[in-house]
Amino acid sequence: MALKGNLKDVGLNQLLNLIYVAHKTGSLTVQGERGEGTARLYFREGKLIHASTDGQVTRLTDVMVKAGKLTPDQAKAVRARSKIDTDKELGLLMIQSGMLTQNDIIQGVKNYLLESVYQLFTWRAGAFRFDPNVLPPEERIAVAVSLDHLIMEGGRRVQEWERLRDELPDLDVPLKFVERPETNLRSINLNVEQWKVVSFINARNTIRQIANYLKVDEYQIRRIVHGLQSAGLVEVIAPATPAMAPLPPPAPPPVGRGVLLRVIDRLRRI
Repeated sequence: MALKGNLKDVGLNQLLNLIYVAHKTGSLTVQGERGEGTARLYFREGKLIHASTDGQVTRLTDVMVKAGKLTPDQAKAVRARSKIDTDKELGLLMIQSGMLTQNDIIQGVKNYLLESVYQLFTWRAGAFRFDPNVLPPEERIAVAVSLDHLIMEGGRRVQEWERLRDELPDLDVPLKFVERPETNLRSINLNVEQWKVVSFINARNTIRQIANYLKVDEYQIRRIVHGLQSAGLVEVIAPATPAMAPLPPPAPPPVGRGVLLRVIDRLRRI
């Protein structure tokens, strides 16, 4: 029997905590209600072992490129040598060729899992379904991640997300470079994500358009832009005509003890 509900009633941190406490094995599918897509999380005995979200890369070579452990040319070379193109075979080819170690692959997959789940903490609503004893496809590399630290870090990121949303409420505006930066430009070190955003800054590209092109979510683009603003490099171009500021998404209603008890009871009976 599957457990169903909505994140408006039971938050992701509560769901993960229930799975962790009950040492459940199975899959959690979440369908976002604001165009976020669908996320699928897999657990074994209360630990996260795999995750995927619509629109994100999933092939192991692409994950390693995103983690900065492979170049695109190296990833292409590995795929050209692969016969069945499964993650396990790709991982073996990377190790045999000396490109990566087993620890490099495990750490890259783990970081990918964590970032995939952290994004879900910003979802305010979405139908979820937990199916017991459903595991990821055999060809996927499973890495066990403890949920206790993940839940704590997810809560911290939610607080940061709310602060960033208050500081940069409108993404449908373009950016421009500050005419006279107060910061010494020689002392600024931009990361890869910030350089990518900088390359698209002009009066025609809004922040949202840049995010869509680079395939980063609202949390990530706000964090990147905030870093550029804090460095004194960019500023928001105010719209030509005043517009009504969008209302913030409604806060999730408080979860009553009765609702939680029913969810706990159903999860334990699965």
